[in-house]
Amino acid sequence: MGAFDEVDATPRRTMVLFFIVDTSGSMKGERIESVNVAVQEVLPYVDDISSTNPDAQIKIAALEFSSGCEWMYPQPMDPGEFSWRTLEAGGLTAMGDAFNELNAKLSKKAFMQEAVGSFAPAFIFMSDGEPTDDYKHGLEKLKGNPWFRAGIKVAIAIGEDANQDILAEFTGTSEAVLTVHNKEQLKKIIRFVSVTSSQVASKSSSVGSDAPQTKQEELSEKIAEQVKSDDQFDGVDVGTEVSSGTDDWGSWG
Repeated sequence: MGAFDEVDATPRRTMVLFFIVDTSGSMKGERIESVNVAVQEVLPYVDDISSTNPDAQIKIAALEFSSGCEWMYPQPMDPGEFSWRTLEAGGLTAMGDAFNELNAKLSKKAFMQEAVGSFAPAFIFMSDGEPTDDYKHGLEKLKGNPWFRAGIKVAIAIGEDANQDILAEFTGTSEAVLTVHNKEQLKKIIRFVSVTSSQVASKSSSVGSDAPQTKQEELSEKIAEQVKSDDQFDGVDVGTEVSSGTDDWGSWG
């Protein structure tokens, strides 16, 4: 037996990928159906990123909010074991409640308690409208959370009626706000940002004089470059200025 045969492999740190999904009444129909399909389809890709990463394992957490908010599972789970529960839409848009609940879980006493440590998390926030509660107080508390400040964020505005300015408040930069105008754009963007966020957040920081200063900057650059250059994202808006009159969603009644 060699001298190192009994030495354990270096434990991998954990990176939690959060999906925060608006399930209010206006999300009925193609919008919530597209979210359900897209996340279910992307989980194997995230699992592959996690299983081949020597430094980090990825876990998934999902929070839905309408008149209230609810976690899909009580703890983050490995993507290979995470079974996406089909979400249904109905009710109001208690965005402030969702921010408060997310803030409560971003603690070593809750979702960030891995013994071997954690990479800063990644957040994908999806909404199609305006909050119906006081979101500002909840968002200010969330923005004061060290885990949230260090994490990378992307917001997907589902349709031109979404409040892109509030989504930019969440991400901290308008460059991480994407507006989609139909179900195919939504599915493609969810897959793209889920995979890209997982890749960026679960690796050590870039080095070199030409590297972005932060992972958020790296992610924003990748998003802007890909959306601009890839024909499959034609019509997707980056930032808070959107192309009005281009929505093509089915009825949600």
